[in-house]
Amino acid sequence: MSKLREALSDTDPSSELVRIRILREMPPNRKVELVEDANRTSRLLALAGIRARHPELSVEQQQRQLMDLVLGKELAEQVYGSNSGPAVQ
Repeated sequence: MSKLREALSDTDPSSELVRIRILREMPPNRKVELVEDANRTSRLLALAGIRARHPELSVEQQQRQLMDLVLGKELAEQVYGSNSGPAVQ
């Protein structure tokens, strides 16, 4: 483990080694599941933030704001058209 990573980690080095061993032994399909779960969680958290900042928006507008975050404004406009809601933060 790099010195910087060590300095920024709050995980005990021996625990980190166990985590790395488990990840190395994990089947590829399980790794994909973990990434999918992390992506789903990050989208839910982003959507919760949009709802908290813009409770006046409809569900559709909130989803459109999420797509601005996920895809970037330019690609989201190409896919979904112009976004008339507030700017994404």
